[in-house]
This record gives sequence, C-alpha cells and structure tokens, in this order.
Amino acid sequence: MASSRKGVRPAPSDLDPLIHERLRLGILSALTAQESLSFTELRDLLQTTDGNLSVQARRLEEAGYIVCDKRFVGRKPKSTYSLSPAGKNALQSYLETLSNFLPDRNRLRNSRSGTIRTHAHPLPTQG
Repeated sequence: MASSRKGVRPAPSDLDPLIHERLRLGILSALTAQESLSFTELRDLLQTTDGNLSVQARRLEEAGYIVCDKRFVGRKPKSTYSLSPAGKNALQSYLETLSNFLPDRNRLRNSRSGTIRTHAHPLPTQG
C-alpha cells in the first residue's frame, strides 16, 4: 500500500525515469503478475517489436531491475525474464510515489457528496 505523505505532493522528478517509460513500466508490471515470461511472451503481451523490447529490457537488466536467463532450447535461443528483488522494490516505490500524485479518494468523495447532481441540465433552446 502507498505510504501517505499528508500535504506533501511529489514532484514529477520524484518518479523513477527508468520505470516511467511506457514499455519499461509494462515489462515490470507483466513480471509482477507472472513469475517469469519469455521474450516472445513479453513481446506479444506488450504488442511491441523485437528491437524495442530488446532495448528496453536491456536497460532494465543493466539497472538490476530484471534478470534475463538466456539458454538454448534445441537449437533456438530462449530468453526468459523475471523481476529481481531490486526491481520489485523500485516498482513498489514508483507506484507509491505515483499514488501520491492522486487526491485522497475519501476526501474527494466527501467534498463531492454535497455537489453531485442527479440530472443533467437541458441545452438552451433557441427561439
């Protein structure tokens, strides 16, 4: 769960720029849901190209956020990716920071409770 810093909103620069890129966030998110995924599974899941996935996965691997196990199955190379403990911690921290950008749902719900409209205003008529 996100830790709440009452009254202190994070700055955009507080978000980990390595994770903030769409495809890298997708890779980490997918590896949170699955213990490991092959290169092909990640590529298909994230609907990206081989080259783009390769570059972005390498950046995460260099940062220590993911681990790549490369081996041959028959005569074909197979790369399998998994989330490292450092990657899990980094993603959790990223999500906590991101959640601090959002307003408190309870406070938002209470402030709107008196102003919710039950019907739409009609359009003005011409005449």
